[in-house]
Amino acid sequence: MSRHSKLQKQVLALYRQFLRAGKDKPGFIPRIRDEFRGNSRIKKTDVMHIEYLYRRGQRQLEQLKDVNTKQLGSFSKTKDPS
Repeated sequence: MSRHSKLQKQVLALYRQFLRAGKDKPGFIPRIRDEFRGNSRIKKTDVMHIEYLYRRGQRQLEQLKDVNTKQLGSFSKTKDPS
């Protein structure tokens, strides 16, 4: 069995915190899982990108924990009209 690095443990703990914070808010759990699964494809050697996403996740978690948060916003690319 392989051991997790410190950063991997931090990311897993963040994931668990997200799941706990999102369980009382409808529609959040699938979005959280999709986001983490999508980012799981990042190479383990890309530490700078992982740390950036980790810090961003911490800020988003604080927003999610806010009792006034009712939904998550997202940005999406629009199709080029040409």
